[in-house]
Amino acid sequence: MPQTPQTPKETSTPGGRLTQQERQQIALGLADSLPYAEIARRLDRPTSRDPNTPPQDHGRDAEAVREYEETFTTVFMQSGLPKMTARVLASLYTTDAGSLTASELAGRLQISPASVSKAVTFLESQGLIRRERDERRRERYVVDDDVMYQSTMASARSTAHLGEVARQGVGILGPNTPAAARLENIARFVDFISENIARAADQAREVLHTKPDRTSDSDT
Repeated sequence: MPQTPQTPKETSTPGGRLTQQERQQIALGLADSLPYAEIARRLDRPTSRDPNTPPQDHGRDAEAVREYEETFTTVFMQSGLPKMTARVLASLYTTDAGSLTASELAGRLQISPASVSKAVTFLESQGLIRRERDERRRERYVVDDDVMYQSTMASARSTAHLGEVARQGVGILGPNTPAAARLENIARFVDFISENIARAADQAREVLHTKPDRTSDSDT
């Protein structure tokens, strides 16, 4: 007897890897400020992990944290990062310390040290993380407020460099040619973008060093 084709929702196993459709639903749920437990319920996903999983700090829901990290990873991948690199960056951003050692990353993500090394080398080259030594002389990979600012400024410089190269072509191709006109317009466009990115980053830098203003009924 022929079987009815299953939908993507039906083919996903509770607790298994997220489908693209589920990731989209999670993103929509987060945009609507839904609690993680509610998002998991709508996806018919469990909201707790294996009983042997160590409890999360601050009473967090371990499964909700894992699902959120997958969503964060997907966003980084959509911005152009390779999957493993995106997983490493998402892990760093979702730790309270904002830093992990190579062995901690390997254990957390269940990947090889070589994969960690490749990912962090790329992230460092892009200014997305930095390295430092802790009190035990272990190398740690760090994401902090200054890293986000420096990464944004690096992006602005990269965009500005594109404008410089485009403008070099104007003289080479002839100032009155269609190709040169195109390159001049590109240069003017990216100049404007890079200058505004840098200006906005400078103006907003203090936001990265300011704690959110949270009020509580229990404040004394």
